[in-house]
Amino acid sequence: MSGPGRELDYAHVNRLVLRTLTPPGRAYWTLVALLAAMVAAGASTWMFQVWTGLGVTGLRQPVMWATYITNFVFWVGIAHSGTLISAILFLFRSRWRTPVYRAAETMTVFAVMTAGLFPLIHLGRVWFFYWLLPYPNERGLQPNFRSPLVWDAFAVSTYLIVSVTFLFLGLVPDVAAARDAARGWRRRFYTVLALGWHGTVEQWRHFSMAYLLLAGLATPLVISVHSVVSWDFAMAQLPGWHSTIFAPYFVAGAIFSGCALVLTLLIPVRRLLGLEEAITPWHFDSLAKVILLMSLVVTYSYATESFIAWYGNNPFEKTTFWLRAFGPYAPLFWTMVACNCVIPLLLFSRRIRRSLRALFVISLFINVGMWLERFVIIAGSLSTNFMPSQWAFYRPTWVEMTITGASFAWFLLWFTLFAKFLPIVSMTELKEGIPWLRQAHEETEARAA
Repeated sequence: MSGPGRELDYAHVNRLVLRTLTPPGRAYWTLVALLAAMVAAGASTWMFQVWTGLGVTGLRQPVMWATYITNFVFWVGIAHSGTLISAILFLFRSRWRTPVYRAAETMTVFAVMTAGLFPLIHLGRVWFFYWLLPYPNERGLQPNFRSPLVWDAFAVSTYLIVSVTFLFLGLVPDVAAARDAARGWRRRFYTVLALGWHGTVEQWRHFSMAYLLLAGLATPLVISVHSVVSWDFAMAQLPGWHSTIFAPYFVAGAIFSGCALVLTLLIPVRRLLGLEEAITPWHFDSLAKVILLMSLVVTYSYATESFIAWYGNNPFEKTTFWLRAFGPYAPLFWTMVACNCVIPLLLFSRRIRRSLRALFVISLFINVGMWLERFVIIAGSLSTNFMPSQWAFYRPTWVEMTITGASFAWFLLWFTLFAKFLPIVSMTELKEGIPWLRQAHEETEARAA
């Protein structure tokens, strides 16, 4: 065998991954400083909003949920791909997940952290944030345990705790390997995170059992968490929201957008950190197939949702869907359809599925399309309620756009720091998958020849 896969063994895997943890250069710190500046700009804008009031946003009757809640639903959805790839595919023993699941798990934790900010940002009086939390109280009305908003607090906090635990547990053997190769403060840092790991048979036995149990625990969360988020809308009587399809529809969309963002992040990370030997075109091909499947499910959901509105013959529902397609939000609606339904059809081509440039561009379109989908559902439905005299169409202001941009910078800042100071690819599972990795390299070389 010739080519990049010929040297693959345990020692080479260690060298390959530990190489990504070398001290960063000036370009890296410039990127970190730029992202931190964007986060600071968003924080300053939010402080201005708190001081001035929500009047600086575009929120007006009847649209009192818009960009901030769109961001909340978008980021919770992004988080689902990590659990899908790391937990569900682990239980099914899918080999292609091995070098990509750590990045997906990391993305899950930071996406939930980002999503959790927006209920607070959306509050006019943020000092009453504890009204969102489900805790025993004497007030009787607030928190209202029958409200989907309180269900959100249960679901998202549980998801965050399980995701962080799952990520940290999987990191322990890899951090121990980094500890053995590190010096100075890094060695002390990795020693604390390694929790006394020395790779004994007893430790591996307990690790394998704990990881399997956590994977089984995390799997139902993929379905339950975003189902609960969808009930924020489906439990209302508002035209365009009151739909029984919302739970599976939102779950499919969450996996779709999350897997697309995995591509968006992994393709440049693979190049910048020199992980071409670990993450091959075969892995991207497999991930693209999942995205294609979810695109078809989302397209079916769009068609079903529109058919239900037409077949139900409710004039308010029909008007809401008509205005989505041909009203003031029509450009956003048709852009959403193009990004989520039409452009992903290119993934039927094996050549495109293995072209990293094409995948990167397609993933960007999907990310845009899925954000627009949440916006059209939330702001578009609120604009046309049961009283036509109250109809009004929402326009975001610079405050909301600045905070939205800062949320992406916040997410990328944490991901960038993680990728350089902790192993972004699992050495443990990469070693277990060496035979399949060699096979992927042989297939790639054969196609190139």
